[in-house]
Amino acid sequence: MTDQRVAIITGAARGIGEATAARLHQDGFRVVVADLDETGARDAVGRISTSQDEALPIQVDVTDESSVRQMFKTTLDQFGRIDALVNNAGVAGQSAPCWELPDGEFERVVAIDLHGVYYGCRAVLPHMLERGSGRIVNVASIAGKEGNPNAVPYSSAKSGVLGLTKAIAKEVATTGILVNAVTPAVIETPILEQVSQEHINYMLSKIPMGRTGQSEEVAALISWLCSDECSFSTGAIFDISGGRATY
Repeated sequence: MTDQRVAIITGAARGIGEATAARLHQDGFRVVVADLDETGARDAVGRISTSQDEALPIQVDVTDESSVRQMFKTTLDQFGRIDALVNNAGVAGQSAPCWELPDGEFERVVAIDLHGVYYGCRAVLPHMLERGSGRIVNVASIAGKEGNPNAVPYSSAKSGVLGLTKAIAKEVATTGILVNAVTPAVIETPILEQVSQEHINYMLSKIPMGRTGQSEEVAALISWLCSDECSFSTGAIFDISGGRATY
């Protein structure tokens, strides 16, 4: 065991999650690359670090609270501490008006995008409270603020993440634990493969800068939120939207 900080990033096999794991490792963290896709997590670790002492792949199903708890146990067994949790795992869901969505689609998206964040926070907070320090960053979306048409389950889940972030932050505000969220607009990641080109065009039309964001740009913001330099922000929502956010 060392004094080196440890961060867990869910949904880290690709996209924002992988970019965040790489940035946090670059910034001095040992990282846990957690994902439902075990092979993808191992591949991401290979791109991030050549040492299992620096980057550890763990398979996790964020919709299963026992799986989330096992992820934390494995991390503590391997690294002995957890300093930061980035709840990034998520899906976009199908692009369609809500009345055309198949039965169960709303529940599926909310289970991953909202319940998974809740399970992660519940599992890590006792350890952080015992240590008297910690950083939690929840990856929400601008859709959670504004509501995207043809993305009702996703918009609803991400809106829930914002309320969850603010509520938990207030519960632990005097304990040395900071809990914040980021709200990206459309970011160029594999998740775009899950939605229609029409929906992508709609999202791009709302961005004054006229382009998609990059995973590395989101990762840079998350890294700061996980750092000691972030010391007086909690329960806050940090936009990274190319100017789309209006509040």
